[in-house]
Amino acid sequence: MPAKNDRLTVTVTQLEIATRPTHSPGPAPMLPQPISLMRVHEPTPSYYRYLYDTVGEPWLWYERRQLDTDALKAVIQDERIALYVLSYGGVPAGFAELDMRPENTVRTRDTLLAYFGLVPDFIGRGLGRFFLSSIIDIAWQQPEIDRLVVRTCTLDHPAALPLYQKCGFSATRQQTTTILDPRKTGLLPPDAGPAKT
Repeated sequence: MPAKNDRLTVTVTQLEIATRPTHSPGPAPMLPQPISLMRVHEPTPSYYRYLYDTVGEPWLWYERRQLDTDALKAVIQDERIALYVLSYGGVPAGFAELDMRPENTVRTRDTLLAYFGLVPDFIGRGLGRFFLSSIIDIAWQQPEIDRLVVRTCTLDHPAALPLYQKCGFSATRQQTTTILDPRKTGLLPPDAGPAKT
């Protein structure tokens, strides 16, 4: 049985956009290097792991680290998963993953924004709002979508929840749960995350 200090208390907030937004994402921020947003088709597990680990380690993302290579490949190359990479000057600056599999949503015409984040080197450059607004616009271009859902938690960047709300998401549910600390289980290095236990 895990010790009490091997657990983390996490509050998860679910948010949604239930109607197609009427505004466009707007122009990309004016920065010294060009910004591009591209869908990645059939990403390799190694490339996906680079994105997931680099973006997620500071916020203790661990779920996809539990999957072996074959299981991860089956998920990320599923035609109902859409991976988008934001690049700055040709360098990956962040990624977003849209999940249209009905088993991972509440309603059959939901789309889940399963992962969204920036590489730490690119946080604070004004990319987040443009990136998120662009992903929202892309999600709503699908013909079979009634609702876009995202979940964030108290382990995420402090600006995550306010950013989702600024971009049109409304909170619909909140739940507090306890998880095994992924730093204690070996899924993440002991010095990962902003808050150490």
